[in-house]
Amino acid sequence: MTANTTAAPALHGAGAATRLIVASSIGNALEFYEILVYGYFAVVISKVFFPAADEAISLLVTLGTFGISFLARPVGAIFLGAYGDRKGRKQALTLSILLMTIGTGLMTLMPSYGSVGLVAPIMVIAARLLQGFSVGGEFASSTAFLVEHRPDRAGFFASWQWSSQGLAALVATGFGVLLTSSMSAETLQSWGWRIPFAFGLLIGPVGYYIRNALSETPEFVEAGAAHAPLRELFVGQWDRLLLTIGAVAASTSSQFWSGRVGVVLVQSPQPA
Repeated sequence: MTANTTAAPALHGAGAATRLIVASSIGNALEFYEILVYGYFAVVISKVFFPAADEAISLLVTLGTFGISFLARPVGAIFLGAYGDRKGRKQALTLSILLMTIGTGLMTLMPSYGSVGLVAPIMVIAARLLQGFSVGGEFASSTAFLVEHRPDRAGFFASWQWSSQGLAALVATGFGVLLTSSMSAETLQSWGWRIPFAFGLLIGPVGYYIRNALSETPEFVEAGAAHAPLRELFVGQWDRLLLTIGAVAASTSSQFWSGRVGVVLVQSPQPA
């Protein structure tokens, strides 16, 4: 208990608690924001990176690329989760937001299909895989970071993860409504769609700086590095793992079902 009693008080108080919440939640918010922005601007992205004679096919390929990121999530969860158990929560969080920022940068600066041909869609897929990988390890690592710093108010601090996703959804939706209502279809397709991605790119370095300035969690310092975290998970925690998978699947499916309605409402650029 020594590490908890000596290190934890440093993060008590309103200012310290705010820094902890912002540092832990900003990456989760950024990653959820990037997912929604891609979905909201799917129609425009389909024309920029996946043009086809049939616009329906172009949109389906774009949404398929959106789905590809989910394939990388469990891989990221396993890798970054185990990495955090061995190296520390702080190391996992800084790596996660760094990878997400790189993926966001690729999306922001990516030349169109008309400029570089097949390289463009290939790089979009690479960016989506990288973002999915980082998302997979972000939520659990940041939640553990919050809870292990403040086990006395674990429920309150962990709840900010969901709150940050709600805030990200509002910002992403706001960008979608603002840009599609204020820009012509040609301007939006030319460069306007890059604005929300550029906004996310600006947040990434700030989140990295804040996270890098925080200390490791007292619980990890006390317990030390795990030697075989995956074996312990699948052998000793398999029942909780299955329960968590079911709960997250139910929650996520409902969110993306409602997100489909958002795509339809937001993704109809006004004529010039």
